[in-house]
Amino acid sequence: MFEKLLRTEVFRDPIYGYIKVDYKVIHDLIDTREFQRLRRVSQLSGVSEVFPTAEHSRFTHSLGAYEVAREILESVEGANSIDEYCQVLLLVTALLHDIGHGPYSHAFERVLSKSHEEIGCLIITSPDTDINKVLLKYNINPLDIKNILLHEGKYPLLESLTSSQIDVDRMDYLARDAYFTGATYGAIDRLRILRSMIIRDNLIYFRPSGVNSLENYIMARYHMYWQVYYHKAAKGYDLLLESLYRRIFDLYKNEKELDINATDLINVIKDNTNIKSYIMLDDGYISGLIKQLVDSKDPILRDLSRSIESRRLFKCYEADEYNKVKDTFNKKDKKYYFYKIQISQVAYLESGDNPTLNEIRILDKDKVYSLEEYSKIILSLIKSGKKKTLRYYYKEH
Repeated sequence: MFEKLLRTEVFRDPIYGYIKVDYKVIHDLIDTREFQRLRRVSQLSGVSEVFPTAEHSRFTHSLGAYEVAREILESVEGANSIDEYCQVLLLVTALLHDIGHGPYSHAFERVLSKSHEEIGCLIITSPDTDINKVLLKYNINPLDIKNILLHEGKYPLLESLTSSQIDVDRMDYLARDAYFTGATYGAIDRLRILRSMIIRDNLIYFRPSGVNSLENYIMARYHMYWQVYYHKAAKGYDLLLESLYRRIFDLYKNEKELDINATDLINVIKDNTNIKSYIMLDDGYISGLIKQLVDSKDPILRDLSRSIESRRLFKCYEADEYNKVKDTFNKKDKKYYFYKIQISQVAYLESGDNPTLNEIRILDKDKVYSLEEYSKIILSLIKSGKKKTLRYYYKEH
């Protein structure tokens, strides 16, 4: 039996009203320094340069993903068949799924060449972290959380609930990001989706009554990617950050002097498994470096930092536009000032690609259908909901 608090604690939240905490292990994990660090890591990075109210953090999103997991255990038919260890394991994994995100999220991850899931697993399994100590105190095996996050197959149901086409992560970030950006097309009917969900024989099913909500969810995610996450200006800001990181990395590796105090960042450049230094890195840390670098002796660092400070973003051209103006570009320092990126998004992942995680099963009178079999809208999305575009980003001088 896992110990519970004497009285349920709550967090006020605009999406759920209250986020409720019953288990002491959840309470103690939230209070760890590694989890509190997520308060200082933005959820949407460059998106806030376009949608100025999108200033929420990985901390609030992680609490939200936990709350969706808690709602599933509390209200979904068949959830009571999950034993208590796996119930708590689901709650803990939902809470910690983004613990490895670096400053300003994905821009840092690309330069580091290590995913936030991999870094998160290092934080969770490292004996030197407070998170690891809390987990062991409550007899939760950190390797079980790693197994779920890296899809190693030991807990297929928990993997589906935490990382699939319809999971606790997506259900929170779609609703939360839509709320804070004001992008109303990202709104989803979470309560209807959960009411139609059934857990049976270690698999997730949905009643036919939930199909319309599932269709809306799939469409909401598709539109949010193109209208918010892939917004040209938001991507332009992230690429500025990526270039800044890349330049710092290159200067260090070429043994060039860095005229900034960046010990922890340098430690992570040396060794991307250095968790002690990694957890010191957050948005505030990088913002402080940028303020130092606006007067850097290195002209590229100086220019990139001043561009970030004054919001002089990379210019974006799509393929047809770029072909008209490409000869006017100065190709000097192309590594830091020019990006060619293929942007793509699929509205619905077909079941055959990865049935365990991708298939959305509809249970109708004891007969099981895939969502694409049951819904003509989803079937048409498989044919038409695939979009690609080639973009060229360039820092104009």
